Amino acid sequence: MLEALSLGVPMVAVPRWSDQSTNAKLVMDVWKMGIRAHPNEKDIEGREEIVRCIKHVMEGEEGEEVRQNARKWRELAKKAVDEGGSSDRNIDEFVSTLESIAPK
Repeated sequence: MLEALSLGVPMVAVPRWSDQSTNAKLVMDVWKMGIRAHPNEKDIEGREEIVRCIKHVMEGEEGEEVRQNARKWRELAKKAVDEGGSSDRNIDEFVSTLESIAPK
């Protein structure tokens, strides 16, 4: 999921276990860069549902919004890991903290 977010790839979420339902919620409702596939009565996301979801993220006005949001998150992720970005600063702070508490 992080790879798709950092590369700006729209997602079709098919959650099954553990944190995947939370991730699907983030993808669809928070980041708005994808859609969640819904299982049929046999608890399977069928071919038609997957096709519907792919078309949703790749076509039309809603798909354009999804793709724009995916591009936005790609840029935000890039800024975070660039020199001076939030991830860069957090790693530096983490290393400094470890160095300050490590026995010498």
